[in-house]
Amino acid sequence: MNNVSKYTRQFFEAPDTGMKWTKKSYVDKAPVWCSVDLRDGNQALITPMSLGEKLEFFRMLVDIGFREIEIGFPAASETEYDFCRTLIEQELIPEDVTIQVLTQSREHIIEKTFEALRGCKNAIVHLYNSTSAAQREQVFRRSREEIKEIAVSGAQLLKEYREKYEGNYRFEYSPESFTGTEPEFALEVCNAVLDVWQPTADDKVIINLPVTVQLSMPHIYANQVEYMCENLKYRENVIVSLHPHNDRGCAVADTEMGLLAGAERVEGTLFGNGERTGNVDIITLAMNMYSQGVDPKLELSDIPSLSEIYTRLTGMNIYERQPYSGKLVFAAFSGSHQDAIAKGMKWREEGHTDFWTVPYLPIDPEDVGREYSADVIRINSQSGKGGIGYILETRFGYDLPKKMRESVGYLVKGISDRKHKELLPDEVCRIFTENYVDIVSPLSVKSAHFRQNGSISASVTLEWKGEELMAEAHGNGRLDAVSNAIKAITGLGYSLNTYSEHALDVGSASKAVSYVEVVSPEGTSYWGAGTDDDIIRSSINALVSAINNMVK
Repeated sequence: MNNVSKYTRQFFEAPDTGMKWTKKSYVDKAPVWCSVDLRDGNQALITPMSLGEKLEFFRMLVDIGFREIEIGFPAASETEYDFCRTLIEQELIPEDVTIQVLTQSREHIIEKTFEALRGCKNAIVHLYNSTSAAQREQVFRRSREEIKEIAVSGAQLLKEYREKYEGNYRFEYSPESFTGTEPEFALEVCNAVLDVWQPTADDKVIINLPVTVQLSMPHIYANQVEYMCENLKYRENVIVSLHPHNDRGCAVADTEMGLLAGAERVEGTLFGNGERTGNVDIITLAMNMYSQGVDPKLELSDIPSLSEIYTRLTGMNIYERQPYSGKLVFAAFSGSHQDAIAKGMKWREEGHTDFWTVPYLPIDPEDVGREYSADVIRINSQSGKGGIGYILETRFGYDLPKKMRESVGYLVKGISDRKHKELLPDEVCRIFTENYVDIVSPLSVKSAHFRQNGSISASVTLEWKGEELMAEAHGNGRLDAVSNAIKAITGLGYSLNTYSEHALDVGSASKAVSYVEVVSPEGTSYWGAGTDDDIIRSSINALVSAINNMVK
């Protein structure tokens, strides 16, 4: 990196306001959300959406709960114009939804913009011009006064054209490239526009402070926002809005800090689509609020469905690790993470807390349409016994003893390692059943009959290495008696160490499942599981499975 000397800081720090926003610890209420997917997001697509795709996307945004939606730049192209007219003429805009359109400060563009809005009941006309030092010097080659005059003349034209058209038209102004503009000059321009519009309680206007290109750390932007909020004229009748892009990867931080600094409105896109590195991701912002007990006022309970519609209509992919939305964001492959999640879920089921505090999961995945067994505990060579046990218990009903989970865990991890792949829940269950459940070779018990006379006596018929044999033995219980009969016939040496059982699923007709550990004379543990409608038979099947694993 030999060219660092050609770069310098292009932002301008705001005059000191005391950074009062730093005294706040979280965003305590939802801002006014404005989706710009159909304008800023659409213009950043390799293939912009067709009219039909835009209409479907618009309906999705309405269903999510957006009440302000920027639909485009009607004067920019016939496609944009036609989309606006279609929404109005086909009466597709709900009564409580306001569409927003963008316009430059040029009369023929403003005129066509109002023509596109003809007949619209509620609309925001969004005026912008660039005010940054770089744009003034390099692009427009104009003085501060000339740049301010562009904004003021545009504001006057909007006011004049509003008088010519019926409808409820509100105004918005953006000093584009705000973060590269001297804060005092940005304030001067915005106040000049406000002097033209003369906002009132019944006719509030929006001053939008875009991070057109991210130039600084988020706290610098927050200071700029706080300075504007404290010095704008007509402040009680002005809605301060944010529109961050993500060039430095800080769009979410910019927005959250900007809201703490006094802003009340946010423009962004679903999943952060937009020019270059994108706009701020509204889903991330909303879910960040949700995770701290603040209602974001958006319906995001089925993010997988939203993701499907979004990718289909835009042709864009959602990064697997994108917060809340990515396919892997709730996935835990690490054994220690899986164990902590499983124990946290158990703690919650036992009623220890009214709040969501499960380790490694900032929110309940089910709240956004995800499934625990499919999305949270994922099995590969890095997984642990806790995660594998969790899958077998929650998905298939097998509540393995703690020591058995370790045995099964090593087997499953080894298979994943050799195959170099993730194992799906059904594959994990198949590995478990094939290696531990109802194993009948080389030993199987055909029948067992019991008598009780002080101790338990068992008459056992079994098949051992292809030969059918019979034996009788006593024990301190039925399973112990069968075990002693097996030892007498086969000559095998082992100790019966652990036994547990439970119903495999809910209901009176449920099968029983049993787990048995046997220990060889060398001290090695072997496990088996058995299932049957009869609990005694399931325990015998588990014992036989463990012995067969030892023999193998």
